[in-house]
Amino acid sequence: MGLAYNVYLNSNRIYGCKNCKTHLSDHDDIVSRNFRGQHGKAYLFNSVVNITLGEAAERTMTTGRHVVRDVNCRQCKETVGWKYDRAYESSEKYKEGKFILEAELLCYVN
Repeated sequence: MGLAYNVYLNSNRIYGCKNCKTHLSDHDDIVSRNFRGQHGKAYLFNSVVNITLGEAAERTMTTGRHVVRDVNCRQCKETVGWKYDRAYESSEKYKEGKFILEAELLCYVN
């Protein structure tokens, strides 16, 4: 394997890791702001960059059972949210393949 380079986003509003300021996602990639995580308010994103994913695990959440993976900042390894791999409820299928980032663990990067 070669070196892993960070992706730098070019946008007016970029969300980054609060710990190390690494770019994670663009404001325009937010699907919904109506989510809650362990630390309070959370956002559902279509895509994120500069992350590593944990092992898939089945978890029971407030909206039912899901298969999810922890999302970690690639730079500092801080857990910043999770990715939905699978939703069992048909009304929750729209979450599959999308990412939750917790607002408390994010910052705006200029």
